[in-house]
Amino acid sequence: MSRWVISGLRQGVVTTCYPTRMETAKGTSPGLPARLTPMADEFGQELVDVCPTGAIHFERGEARVDYGRCIHCFRCSRSARYVLEWESGFEWARFASDGSNFVKGAASWPKAFRKSMHIRVVDAGDCGACLNEVKQLNNPYYNMHRLGFFITPTPRKADILLVVGPVNDHTRLPLQAAYDAMPTPKLVMAVGACALSGGVFGPSFVTGTGVKDVLPVDIEVPGSPPPPLAILHGLLVAAGRKPPMPGQDGR
Repeated sequence: MSRWVISGLRQGVVTTCYPTRMETAKGTSPGLPARLTPMADEFGQELVDVCPTGAIHFERGEARVDYGRCIHCFRCSRSARYVLEWESGFEWARFASDGSNFVKGAASWPKAFRKSMHIRVVDAGDCGACLNEVKQLNNPYYNMHRLGFFITPTPRKADILLVVGPVNDHTRLPLQAAYDAMPTPKLVMAVGACALSGGVFGPSFVTGTGVKDVLPVDIEVPGSPPPPLAILHGLLVAAGRKPPMPGQDGR
């Protein structure tokens, strides 16, 4: 115990260098499977069968991965004869498929929001994984306050509604109420595979296919759960301080 305390005092508080520089420390991201991989038909169908959430689609000799459904089970890289390669990194945030204020070029999102934004976090039936990753943003290592992002307990002072979980029947009305209470302009950020598509929980008799069933989503952060740096990237994309995931095509 004493050695741990002494080591901590010597090292001091260490904060990630992101977004000034890309974070290269080990363990900060599990990565994602390659979005597109050419392969033979027999291998492609095998990958489709091994994926538990239907995130892999095979067509015309190409295996495509739907990041909105990927849950990081690694079966596509460990349980098939032809495995998918995994890409490192964590800048996964993207604009929603139905278009956002940024995609439409609307002037309703002022530049003043780039420096300071308040976030209302809503647990919409989350299993605890994505919510725990969101909580890490307040830790010294990520320290989102240095970038002007702050958690607020009331939606009446929030600029962004950050939602985790597949949105079950018990959370639909509270989620809608939180959104309605927010002042305009406002954005909705869906975090995690469950919030994007229902994940392993939906669609089912108690959940739908994510936040988009209830609210208009502007920013999507895939992953199950996404690492804190991926969520931080989503906030920077929302603030207009970072571009979305490379190859962003709205799908």
